[in-house]
Amino acid sequence: MSPILRPLAVFPILMLVACAASGPRSATAPVDEAALNGIEAEVSSASADFDAALAQYRAGEQDAALVAMAAARDRVQRAAGACARIAGCELSRIVAAQDALLERQTEELLAPSGEGRAGAYGDVPPLVGEGGGAPGPGSVLATMPESARTVQLLNGRNLRDAIEMNGPVQAALQGWLTSLRPFLLDAYEHYQYMRYRMYPAYEEAGLPEALLFGIMAKESGGRVHSVSRAGASGPLQFMPATGQRFGLGRGPDGFDTRFDPGAAARANAAYLNEQFRMLNNDLALVVAAYNGGEGRVGRLSQGGQRAFWSPAVFDALPDETRDYVPMVLAAAWLFLHGPEYGLEWPRIDARPAHVTLAEAKSLNEIAVCLGQDGNPRGWFRTLRNLNPRWEPDRRLPVGTRVEMPVSAREAFDRHCRAGPRRELAARLADAQPAPRHVASATRPSAPAAAGSGGASYHVVRRGETLHSISKREGCSGVAPIARANGLEGPMYTIRVGQRLRIPRPCR
Repeated sequence: MSPILRPLAVFPILMLVACAASGPRSATAPVDEAALNGIEAEVSSASADFDAALAQYRAGEQDAALVAMAAARDRVQRAAGACARIAGCELSRIVAAQDALLERQTEELLAPSGEGRAGAYGDVPPLVGEGGGAPGPGSVLATMPESARTVQLLNGRNLRDAIEMNGPVQAALQGWLTSLRPFLLDAYEHYQYMRYRMYPAYEEAGLPEALLFGIMAKESGGRVHSVSRAGASGPLQFMPATGQRFGLGRGPDGFDTRFDPGAAARANAAYLNEQFRMLNNDLALVVAAYNGGEGRVGRLSQGGQRAFWSPAVFDALPDETRDYVPMVLAAAWLFLHGPEYGLEWPRIDARPAHVTLAEAKSLNEIAVCLGQDGNPRGWFRTLRNLNPRWEPDRRLPVGTRVEMPVSAREAFDRHCRAGPRRELAARLADAQPAPRHVASATRPSAPAAAGSGGASYHVVRRGETLHSISKREGCSGVAPIARANGLEGPMYTIRVGQRLRIPRPCR
């Protein structure tokens, strides 16, 4: 085993030993909220240090970065040991954070860079309301029976009778309407293009669309491939364990359905309705549980008997949750009442459509040839959100169905089937940056393919075979890539990190 990876292999074992050594927690022990908040703050701080170490590693300072990563993981491990000894501490959340750090370090060491992996971390700015303000009396959103929620919140109906504005929510409104306005407008645009995938789950569950938008805006800003420091993933940021409870996770093909906007919305709706039943139909408490954990919120609120804004609940929650709830409610309110606050939502033709590829293309190629035709900021993010299963730089085989809005399909017909933009996009897709962390002089050049009219390159990732790569690249079989790279059958052995030459045309 590589000496770099050996610490990663023993890390989960050390964690379990530390937790097991702590002994059982007393079911009747008093809850120390200050200690719980301290553990949560320590895990958050360690995760931030881990992010900094990853950036250091990518900058080439590998030895120092590996030491810093190990130190950050050790801090989370110690926090897990402390959590195991404290009544009311949700150990599963710390374990999930540990798993996320381990997975991210493993991917960084073994996998090449790619927008779907490295580009996701830190992709979304923190959403913290400006201004502060003390909690005001009463609940922001009046307690509502499930049967009344849709009537009062859907279809743009005025909610002034149901919502009582207080300091935190007004501060959150100010945050969305000032420094976070561009982020909120981006989230709205992303949501509109994904609405046909996400809203049906809420409509079927009898939940307000405004709430779906508020959660999505705060969690990911509508970036489907977002991943948090703690390992929460997707447009609605499910942790692995919670996602599994509601049917999300990696399928046989390796795709994590937390990144699927439709599946994530169904799981989110199921989670919220479960918590409405457990928390006395109090929306603010349910939103708090989504962020801070249902165990803690249920305990502090005595099963929904105490309102979120009561000091016994609000003051005992970590700062993250106290900021999160008003930000979600404020975004939901603006979804319905934006023009009253000088917020003009963009007019978007989000009608869904698709194209069936007549030649192998990547999402990157499609985004380049589409340009800004029909969208002033380009179509890359929309293509990624609507086709979450595919890496953007992978050429998709002939016959692949690519989802896109009607206006993008019309631009595709104009620019991507033939013409100079199609040629430009293909040429840029074939260009390859210099490999990271490896001197070019140490990498042997691949043998050229006889009769090749050009080439692109592919870096082998975990779980790939020459057959799967050939199919994805639109090749007639494995033989063209095997010839171009001197691979011998019948096994055609390839390794993770190997750079394969893909001849063009691949036949």
